[in-house]
Amino acid sequence: MSERPPILVTMGDPAGIGPEIVARAFATGAAEGCIAVGDIDVLRRAMALLPEAWPVARLPAPSDAPDVPPRCLPVWQPSGLAAGLAGLAWGRVDARAGAAAATCIQAAVQAVQTGEGAAIVTAPLHKAALAAAGVPFPGHTEMLQSLAGGVPVRMMLANDELRVVLVTIHQSLRRAIDAVTFDAVLETLRIAHRSGQGARIAVAGLNPHAGEDGLFGDEEQRIIAPAVAAARAEGIDAQGPFAPDTVFMRARRGEFDLVIAMTHDHGLIPVKYLGVEQGVNVTLGLPFVRTSPDHGTAFDIAGRGVADPSSLVAAIRWARRAVAR
Repeated sequence: MSERPPILVTMGDPAGIGPEIVARAFATGAAEGCIAVGDIDVLRRAMALLPEAWPVARLPAPSDAPDVPPRCLPVWQPSGLAAGLAGLAWGRVDARAGAAAATCIQAAVQAVQTGEGAAIVTAPLHKAALAAAGVPFPGHTEMLQSLAGGVPVRMMLANDELRVVLVTIHQSLRRAIDAVTFDAVLETLRIAHRSGQGARIAVAGLNPHAGEDGLFGDEEQRIIAPAVAAARAEGIDAQGPFAPDTVFMRARRGEFDLVIAMTHDHGLIPVKYLGVEQGVNVTLGLPFVRTSPDHGTAFDIAGRGVADPSSLVAAIRWARRAVAR
């Protein structure tokens, strides 16, 4: 392995497909320069699902990554993981699984903050398992934000055709609409601009037809358009608000570099429709690189040996390019 700090790939929920896609990413050679962060027995169980299983080696610390031989899955097992995780039933919500996933994330963040890791790629976790474990965050984004000191962050989902940044994420639609404020939209524009993901930013409206001049809602007039104007006054190349049912098509055709969407599903459905296997979730605003696949734990196929690692591989590639930049 390289002498550079490794990219840290967390195992995700041990009852889901996370450990399997991590094992597959390494076994296909796509995870060069990476180490897995997780329970070694869980990852051995996952590796056993593959037609050709690689040896799994336990690392005392991420800094030991250069000593790993070829064709081997290197695993750093952080302290605090419960015993017997490899005995968990596949595809079931379990508090122990949620606690383990959270522990791996916390350890990975600490490692990148101390220079032992170059970036973090997170395999999927299960939000119900997190809640069962008493973890006070609904998902990766909020947890990472807290571990990074509460810096403003935004979720971006991207593939080779479309990049979308969200103003609101994991909350009910009723609450999300209330969370679409002038400050939230402007902060999203600033974070997207600073991230360097593209100069030309399109802003999608909240309502059908972007409100149709107030006929279908006035959030565009009261909140979104003033935030776009404020961003433009700061030198940000932002345009909109545009009708959300056409703006993604315009961006895909090359008119814009990325789209700001007001709510979770408004923004993620277009990207995922283009192909989950190539989608990457990127947390913008963190003081380190973090990416992940754009899918969940897939409990329905966990343990069957059929999970597709393509999105995780895309997330690793994205992290590698970001670190190189």
